Amino acid sequence: MISHIDHIVLTVSDIEAAVAFYQRVLLMEEITFANGRKALKFGNQKINLQLLGQESRNHASVGSGDLCLITYWTLDDVMKHLIQEQVEIIEGPVPKSGAVGDIQSIYFVDLDSNLIEISIYP
Repeated sequence: MISHIDHIVLTVSDIEAAVAFYQRVLLMEEITFANGRKALKFGNQKINLQLLGQESRNHASVGSGDLCLITYWTLDDVMKHLIQEQVEIIEGPVPKSGAVGDIQSIYFVDLDSNLIEISIYP
């Protein structure tokens, strides 16, 4: 019935700061859509950003996100980039279980304490 994820939504405290962080740290592309809303595009997916209370149907809190993103870089290259961008790696590399098998992952948090997992399939 379901083929893939199109987009997810993160609730953040400052949209412009979140956009700048994800552009700098994860090299995502900023896009603007529907009435000036902001999103971060990568591959064929995007992360929509919203402020607390902006969407009445969504009851998420700031910092409640937990994302696993697959990279085509090596984890060593990702870690070097994160260190260069002064992002603290809080765990990893560690073995985990991904959607289609075993993965190796590293973890950090964004400006709002959303947990970000960057992973590779060996």
